[in-house]
Amino acid sequence: MDFSASERVERLLERLRAFMDEHVYPVEREALEALDREVRPGVPYPRILVELRERAKREGLWNLFMPDERYGPGLTNWEYGMLCEEMGRSPIAPLVFNCSAPDTGNMEILAEHGSEEQKRRWLEPLLEGDIRSCFSMTEPETPGSDPTQLAARAELDGDEWVINGHKWFTSGYNGAAFAIAMVVTDPDAPPHRRASMIIVPTDTPGFIGVRPVSVMGHAAGPGHWEVRYENCRVPRENLLGGRGAGFAIAQDRLGPGRIHHCMRAIGSAERALEAMCRRAHERSPFGGPLAEKQFVQDFIAKSRMEIDQARLLTLYAAWQMDTHGKRAARRAISMIKVVAAQMHQRVLDRALQVHGALGMSDDTLLSLAWRQGRWLRIADGPDEVHKMVIALRELNRFRPGSEAGERAAATATTQ
Repeated sequence: MDFSASERVERLLERLRAFMDEHVYPVEREALEALDREVRPGVPYPRILVELRERAKREGLWNLFMPDERYGPGLTNWEYGMLCEEMGRSPIAPLVFNCSAPDTGNMEILAEHGSEEQKRRWLEPLLEGDIRSCFSMTEPETPGSDPTQLAARAELDGDEWVINGHKWFTSGYNGAAFAIAMVVTDPDAPPHRRASMIIVPTDTPGFIGVRPVSVMGHAAGPGHWEVRYENCRVPRENLLGGRGAGFAIAQDRLGPGRIHHCMRAIGSAERALEAMCRRAHERSPFGGPLAEKQFVQDFIAKSRMEIDQARLLTLYAAWQMDTHGKRAARRAISMIKVVAAQMHQRVLDRALQVHGALGMSDDTLLSLAWRQGRWLRIADGPDEVHKMVIALRELNRFRPGSEAGERAAATATTQ
């Protein structure tokens, strides 16, 4: 394993950093406010972001996440991870470079599982940045941590799917052109074969946006919406992939997505650490700068170690995906999902503490980064589920009768 950046990635990083320094960081606050104010049905992006996105596209900093060379630069997961970390330093950068969730995951599964017509109608406009999409899976009445219990249902009526159900946290709903909905199509099938993915244009009768769900006081912009499907009819050919393949497609979607989330969290934590160090030099209470206080030095040392550990583990998980495939990397992906999310919370908490009351305000981006990072410990599977998966896989390795289990038993008897 060699995680040093290739010449190609180094050049992309240089261009990405220069673009962000010149065009992204100076307008972060203005773009965030415009995102909340301007996005609505039919308007996927505010004007300021449209202009930035067009510039990024012209400069070749576009769709960097797509591993398929037909649609993007063809970077490996660990190569893109380095670029993703840089984007994670700004809350608007992923949108600027057309690398933001849930569009990234939706584009990946459309490219991998979509029909030629679905790619023409939905994938190509997403790749061009003309539209946005949303993802509709979790439900208020069933546990989001266990998608095998989904209740929303689609029944085939002639050449149409008729969808009925109640979804919430439909991410990116406001201003989206279509949703990819995970719904039950075969209720009597085994748990992992009950559900399918179906593409639903947001202007379809019966697809109803109930309300934006307020998340830690924020309900504007693309948002996370509660939606209802009430006899919502879409063509039979809107089925994405095979019938009953919804769970497998969801796993294909979540593997790279978790790498992206973790690398962005690392970038966000790096920016917070830099802010903490600058603040420690600037403020001098009780006879000397904060930088000379032992507890602040402890904050900084721990943050440096934890960020570097999380980065190496995440790049290792990405390398495993590239080398051995998504399935073989599942344990490593679960580990980084827990490690990176918890690291981000600890680093941001320390940065907030060093900034005092200023950190709690929205005069810096620290409180926003903390709120967004806290979501990561639940989104794409809560920490506790990933820990359970990690533990069960370890226990299975040492089950009595297995090779590893017999070897461990033999070792124990010699001690």
